[in-house]
Amino acid sequence: MIIQTPHWFTAVKYLTYSLLAVNIYLFLDDEMLALEHTFTHGFEAGDIIQAFSATIDTAAWVILLLLFELETSVLPDEKITGWVKWSLHGIRACCYLFIVYAFYGYLIELQTLYQLEAIDVDSACALLGSNWSLLIGIDDYLDLSPQNCAVSGELWQVGRFSIVAETETLRGAQWLAWTDVLNAAAWLLVVVVLEFDVRLQLRGEYSDHLVAINKAIKLVLYSALFGAAVYWWLEGSFLDFWDAFLWLFAFIFIEMNVFEWQAETHADQLATGN
Repeated sequence: MIIQTPHWFTAVKYLTYSLLAVNIYLFLDDEMLALEHTFTHGFEAGDIIQAFSATIDTAAWVILLLLFELETSVLPDEKITGWVKWSLHGIRACCYLFIVYAFYGYLIELQTLYQLEAIDVDSACALLGSNWSLLIGIDDYLDLSPQNCAVSGELWQVGRFSIVAETETLRGAQWLAWTDVLNAAAWLLVVVVLEFDVRLQLRGEYSDHLVAINKAIKLVLYSALFGAAVYWWLEGSFLDFWDAFLWLFAFIFIEMNVFEWQAETHADQLATGN
């Protein structure tokens, strides 16, 4: 038995997936701009994840999203066997490695924002002519110039970079970095629960009790992710908010795919008397 979905539903779903793919470029552009102020003397292989954590994370998630779409909506159960099954699992495993790697990158970025050294000057203008940058937000910098150097109070050097930050701006960046970490952790848990959905569904072992437990866990996780999106919006971090909104919207479709998949399986069992 196949449950038909409206054409507009499918169109909106794939539009959402396409917009998420565009976000890979937007994050790459953002992180390339930040690179002009951070790793100015080049970086080693181990620094790549800190420099491009959002790009790597988003790209891996887009691929993973498409794999979930294949398994929960596009491919019939009887086709997910043999080389198809192992190909999906292999690509998914690679995606998970990159997602965990990106999570590590968010942790490193958070740690960097706490690696501070006080700068003993009256204002940032004393640093002019030394190729310093001014932190104005997380991954957001300006070349220090006579027009923007009049920041005073407690000033800090961030990590090993020639970046100066005043306390209030630094605190805001730290909170946003914490949000990145907690958001990434919540998404990792979401994908664990979805893997649980897919594996049990393919085995035909998904009981009503397990469905209820899964729904409760997802409610907590999606609520946390929604909270992160609201926080980014309130803090004026539009790209992060837009990306979070699209991901929540995209996973509504994945959850609906799972629901339809379960309904089809149940209907087939009733039809065959199993």
